[in-house]
Amino acid sequence: MVLESQNEKDTYQLGYEVGENAEPGDVYCLDGDLGVGKTVFAAGFAKGLGIGTPICSPTFTILQTYEEGRIPLYHFDVYRIEDVDEMDEIGFDEYAFGDGACIIEWGQQIAEILPETTHYITIEKDPEKGFDYRKITIT
Repeated sequence: MVLESQNEKDTYQLGYEVGENAEPGDVYCLDGDLGVGKTVFAAGFAKGLGIGTPICSPTFTILQTYEEGRIPLYHFDVYRIEDVDEMDEIGFDEYAFGDGACIIEWGQQIAEILPETTHYITIEKDPEKGFDYRKITIT
């Protein structure tokens, strides 16, 4: 499925709609260049789960956990992961196969350990269509 976002609000709304439909055990892999809106999408996703806490990218902590929604949200940013074995150290499987939903920024870096049922979301810019335009592909 290919969706188009004309601005940050659209990207947030698309994330919200995906979050509204997320189920326990769902894993979403978010990929795209720096600054394309991965964290904006994740913030909308969290709101769709009923989470009111502001969402920021867990770049330095790798994982932020939000328990206040209808299901828990495990928000990963694996940009700084150098070896996929580091994910074992933080108990990734417990989150990926747990009672909440995972959203993983830069998820392609750990593709080899992602569940077969992972939903892949790629966000891309297209300067010819405008500075704020994003093409969002969900597979």
